[in-house]
Amino acid sequence: MPAKKKTAAKKKVSKKKTVAKKTTAKKTASKKKVAKKKTVVKKTTPKKKSKPRTSSSSEFKQFEPYKIKKGEEYMNDEQIKHFRMILLAWKKELMEEVDRTVHHMQDEAANFPDPNDRASQESEFTMELRTRDRERKLIKKIESAINQLDAHEYGYCEECGIEIGIRRLEARPTADLCIDCKSLDEIREKVRG
Repeated sequence: MPAKKKTAAKKKVSKKKTVAKKTTAKKTASKKKVAKKKTVVKKTTPKKKSKPRTSSSSEFKQFEPYKIKKGEEYMNDEQIKHFRMILLAWKKELMEEVDRTVHHMQDEAANFPDPNDRASQESEFTMELRTRDRERKLIKKIESAINQLDAHEYGYCEECGIEIGIRRLEARPTADLCIDCKSLDEIREKVRG
């Protein structure tokens, strides 16, 4: 009897092994089928229109801040040279942006048959033109600041005549009022508005 039990036990073990092999084979086969059924849908994104960069007033800040030396005179030749470089670089960037906008509008101008497409294009052009108009006014301010540099009047408050300050002028090179006068001016505007 012990021999029969051993052979029966071996048969059960071998049956379990074959059943396990069959189930794993079925699982891998089903995984292969699932893998075959899945198709990868490649999403194509529409090409973005090449819009000109809208320039911000912070782009001119790509300069080395002026190192103030102890006891140096306000608006000396080095400082004037520093601010002239900043103002001219800022003006150049704005002028390049204007050129880019003109070329963009010429290239992108199309007569769309769909009224929605036409309206979208007109809206985009209107926003660009509004931005360029603001920049045109800023260019005039920059030119005015350059003229003040030439006349040795740059860097002084137009209302009270005190020094505006190097750091304020680096933050806003077209500033023509000191912090105190500008704050008072803003308060007056709020009261009137």
